Amino acid sequence: MALNIHIFKTRALTALIFVIIMLAGLFINVWGFIALCIIIMLGCFFEFIKITRKISDHKSFYYLPLGFFYIMMPMAMMVNLGITYEIYTNGPPFEKFTYSPLIPCAILFCIWINDTLAYLVGSFIGKTPLTKVSPKKTLEGTIGGAILCIMIITLSARYIPAASGIAWHHWLFISIICTVFGTFGDLLESKLKRMADVKDSGSFMPGHGGFLDRFDSMLIAIPFVWLYVRLLL
Repeated sequence: MALNIHIFKTRALTALIFVIIMLAGLFINVWGFIALCIIIMLGCFFEFIKITRKISDHKSFYYLPLGFFYIMMPMAMMVNLGITYEIYTNGPPFEKFTYSPLIPCAILFCIWINDTLAYLVGSFIGKTPLTKVSPKKTLEGTIGGAILCIMIITLSARYIPAASGIAWHHWLFISIICTVFGTFGDLLESKLKRMADVKDSGSFMPGHGGFLDRFDSMLIAIPFVWLYVRLLL
């Protein structure tokens, strides 16, 4: 798969604007984070309904429970990963909510880095199709992007002050979870689009498609990161 410079420039410019908006929502304050998650959830759910109607209009109602587990539950988990609820009993008991974008940012960065590097590696050396579900994806790109992403996240976390409070092996496992299950998320959405006979889930991002096209990997990775963080971190 040869690298198309024009397409790459369009994707890069759109991605830059997208990253700025995402980081603003993550870092401004907790309400910006919640608003960002709600917008992503509604955008993905709206596109999911459109796709299921194309698959089977008279049976699209039966896909609604799947939409809950596929979209709404992961975004609720994303909010939970960013907001910690604590009850203090030293003195008069009181409740406190604290917000940290660390884990949500880690998930997003893993997905972005993996997607970008998989695209680049696949463009230069990719020859073996990964699956018929997504014929543009190559085995070389998928493996190369995953390995490089895991290395970048694990090594860079050692030098980022905000991430230094979490042991390096946790970042290793979180990055592995994101790359593996993020790839499954991408393939799942590709399968849905093939069933609906559409190229993109939407068109709000030139060169990237719609909400589901942009967040498909994240939606599947979030629940497994959430389980890891809550059980082992």
